[in-house]
Amino acid sequence: MARTRTRPPSSPSRPPRRGGRRSSGRVSQRARGRAEGHSPEYAELPETLEDNPWERPPGKVRRVWRFLTHNVTITVVGIAAILVAMVFVIPEWMGPGEPPKAADGGAFSTNDMLARLSSSSMDPVAAGVIAQAKKNAYEEQQRQLRLLKEKAKRDAKARAQLKLQQERERLAKSNPSAAQNKAWGKRMNALKGWGGCWDSLETLWEHESSWDEHATNPSSGAYGIPQALPPDKLADAGPDWKTSSPTQIAWGLAYIKARYHDPCGAWSWWSAHHWY
Repeated sequence: MARTRTRPPSSPSRPPRRGGRRSSGRVSQRARGRAEGHSPEYAELPETLEDNPWERPPGKVRRVWRFLTHNVTITVVGIAAILVAMVFVIPEWMGPGEPPKAADGGAFSTNDMLARLSSSSMDPVAAGVIAQAKKNAYEEQQRQLRLLKEKAKRDAKARAQLKLQQERERLAKSNPSAAQNKAWGKRMNALKGWGGCWDSLETLWEHESSWDEHATNPSSGAYGIPQALPPDKLADAGPDWKTSSPTQIAWGLAYIKARYHDPCGAWSWWSAHHWY
């Protein structure tokens, strides 16, 4: 006698089997029971999803499963998991760490700070040595600065003297005319601040030498545009006094300032005495 398989009835809440696809090439349990001559009760038992794995799930469950397995859903869930890990998991795992002492106001205790202050104390002698060194450095800096300024002045003065010497040599070689000598006299007279007395100076030296740098008084020996006496007194203004008009004019203006204050006073004296 063949053994009979008994099986509990299906749960009433399980949805009934829907028709549609047949299992491809597979024989259902109920068909095998009929073929083997099992009891009709067993043959009439309804099939379940466990009996037929190829049976499709209901429509709502299928839509939920398709949503959960969609690529976009998986990507969004993955990104959310990474963000949660970055915000909550990783900081707690790594820990806050120790703040740098320079940034933490409480890193040094009062005793630590007092210890540092005590170790860096300095006596007046040591402080005086440092102050003297700083003073020496400052004075040396100022000395170097003065040397540079003096050198710049010397260079400027040397250039000016060279230029003046070259001009005097040029005038000596060119034997300037009276008009050229007057032009020099007018410019140098203005530089002295005597522009208002130019007419007096022009008339004075016109009477003395006719503005000739080589003029010589045959009786007294007075020489040059201002008629210096003795002639070598002109050397006080420059070694080229014999031929340089600017040198002779510079000496004559210095003489007028020392003796008559300005050319106006010199011409007034000359007008009364015919010498100055």
